[in-house]
Amino acid sequence: LQDLTGDGGVRKEQLRPGTGQPVPPSASVAVKYSGYLGNWNKLFCSSGNSKYPRLMKLGKDITLWGLEIGLLSMTKGEAALFVLTPEYAYGQRGCPPCIPPNTMVLFKVEVLDFIDSEECDAFFELTYEQRDRLPLEKVLKVAATEREFGNYFFYKQRFKIAKDRYKRALSILGRSSSSKAEQSQINASKLLLFLNLSLTYLKLERADRALKYGELALEMDQGNAKALFRCGQACLYMREYSKSRDFLARAQCIQPFNRDINNELKKLAGYYKEYMEMEKEMCCQMFDPLNS
Repeated sequence: LQDLTGDGGVRKEQLRPGTGQPVPPSASVAVKYSGYLGNWNKLFCSSGNSKYPRLMKLGKDITLWGLEIGLLSMTKGEAALFVLTPEYAYGQRGCPPCIPPNTMVLFKVEVLDFIDSEECDAFFELTYEQRDRLPLEKVLKVAATEREFGNYFFYKQRFKIAKDRYKRALSILGRSSSSKAEQSQINASKLLLFLNLSLTYLKLERADRALKYGELALEMDQGNAKALFRCGQACLYMREYSKSRDFLARAQCIQPFNRDINNELKKLAGYYKEYMEMEKEMCCQMFDPLNS
């Protein structure tokens, strides 16, 4: 076993290598874990069978010293076993009733993902006046990290949390710019967030909000096929077929071979045909009594 502390307090056996850089001290990590007493004979804690483990902040959500040391030695995708002596685990008192005093514990850990939030943590500790004085580069980096958090939650299908992180990123970008070049950089970051929010609101079945953010994206880039597509989807959901067709046709002109756009137009044609047949039937029912 690899001795991570030099005194045998935290020992590691790698089960599967990962890739990239090690987990940084300020990271929020998504892990699968199981904790055991003695010789792997008694399970006392586990992340369970959750398909989407929550992100946990080192030093805040993960406070076991030895486990934190172990995680800092791991990379994304890595799996490992850790043996922790009491000094690096639950100490002389243990954690009654599950963990007796002076007990060695064992952890099986897999790092699924992590996001380094050091810049974000420092940014949100500042006053609004201090934030305004920060270089734009730092502000853009914080917004990009918040967007990364949003993307993480979006792909885990936790759309409400994703929406909140995207909006938080937008609030960071509300500062006034001193030049056209700076404004261009801010707008580029905002455009990505508008597109993310439009899609997220579609997932939340809030088509009106999806349309709003799609249109905000189009104000910045009139020829953005993705924004046109999102607006078309939102209008289709709201049964505004004419507006939907307009948005989708414009998107198709820009990307004529985009399968998603073409499929959405086919879906629109089907809905529109069904809608016209219903209208026809309603008219017939209205005028039938007059004819008779």
